[in-house]
Amino acid sequence: MSDTVYRLYRVRRTIHQMLRDRHYMIDQSDIDMSEEDFARSYTGEREGLTIQAQRRDDPTDQIFVFWPTDPKVGVKPIKRYMDRMNEDDVKRAILVVQQSLTAFAKQAIVEICAQEGTILEQFQEAELLVNITEHVLVPMHVVLSREEKQTLLKRPARPAVALASRPALPPQVSDPVARYYGLQRGQVVKIVRPSETAGKYVTYRLVF
Repeated sequence: MSDTVYRLYRVRRTIHQMLRDRHYMIDQSDIDMSEEDFARSYTGEREGLTIQAQRRDDPTDQIFVFWPTDPKVGVKPIKRYMDRMNEDDVKRAILVVQQSLTAFAKQAIVEICAQEGTILEQFQEAELLVNITEHVLVPMHVVLSREEKQTLLKRPARPAVALASRPALPPQVSDPVARYYGLQRGQVVKIVRPSETAGKYVTYRLVF
């Protein structure tokens, strides 16, 4: 297996874990795929790695994951991805880029997303070689579904919800864990930390 294929294998696995943790419907077999099976199935075309998934609690809420071919992504592929999103009525997507986006591409994303009401996240491959949430120093994060959030807030003696003062466009810019979960305004995250006295200590964080 070449270094490039092995790198894509690791990035693809992290992407599938990320989508699962965001409550999208992902087959466990995609996460567990071996290096050998990936190497046999990979055609050499990054575009062939495109993923389209739907949320478990709302099948109409979908996401794309695009894998641009060019190391530095320009405006043309951005517009092509936006057209694909519009065709399928998908409002959110992730770009997995090899290096970066041109200044014109970044500006195009800002303008088109504002016009279309869509969200287009960008991750460099290097950021996805490992799953940051599996690091020993990162406590377990669980993003609550809409129903779980409402249940939490309706509890007679509901737990305190810490307010995370992060901007909404987007809140994940400077926080790697928030970027991993794609957190947006109004979402609540359950954070579980080990406790010497209670076994575990649970807090909740509201993004606004």
